Amino acid sequence: MLYFILKTYFSENFDRMNKADIKHIFFDLDNTLWNHRENSIITLREMFREHKIEEEFNVGFDDWHSVFYDMNELLWADLRDGKITKKDLRERRFKEPFVHFKIEDENLSNFFEEQYLKRMTGKNIVVDGAEELLKYLHPKYTLHIITNGFVEVSEHKVKNSVLNGFFKTLTCADEIGVRKPDPKLFDLALEKANAKKEESIFIGDDWIADIVGANHYGMQSIYFDSLKEGQTMNGVPVVTSLLDIREIL
Repeated sequence: MLYFILKTYFSENFDRMNKADIKHIFFDLDNTLWNHRENSIITLREMFREHKIEEEFNVGFDDWHSVFYDMNELLWADLRDGKITKKDLRERRFKEPFVHFKIEDENLSNFFEEQYLKRMTGKNIVVDGAEELLKYLHPKYTLHIITNGFVEVSEHKVKNSVLNGFFKTLTCADEIGVRKPDPKLFDLALEKANAKKEESIFIGDDWIADIVGANHYGMQSIYFDSLKEGQTMNGVPVVTSLLDIREIL
């Protein structure tokens, strides 16, 4: 029964899409394929414990991480919208959460910033269903990634995980200094992929950067609503599991 319901839902939503013409699939990277949330929290917990922050400052990891997560999300939104620079983000993302708990130790925040990405990119947890989905899609389509992440970090994330080997191109915002939903990044990705809009589809978990961005650009999209936030757009299928995409493509 569930299979029938999913099949009917996806078919109705995709009747308006030219799925037979799709040759190229573009994916977002963080939290669509590579599990940034889980890899990040494991890395930060290790560093938190290593520096005995709870013992030294009487601040629990869960409380600190909740503040860090919210502040970091806002910083990334500001970076996406062009309100701050990459340098600003890197200077602020650990300093401000520590200051929130009255831990004004610049050496500590600098150490976290220097070590965070180095350590995290050594982790290799991917989103549930990512490897199975890619094995299903790879023989049928040419696969690509478009990410707002940094070039050096994104390359390591792909190379060090089961994502390696599935993708023809990786397009990162740093290459031209703009971020999704800016159409210039989609332009660059299609140019590198030698693909056309009408034969491409984008899959991502960020409503603004990925879905609104792709649709304003004129590219079909699928919204991976991993956090079940409930946004919808006419003609855009919504999945809460990556494996449901097999019923679409």
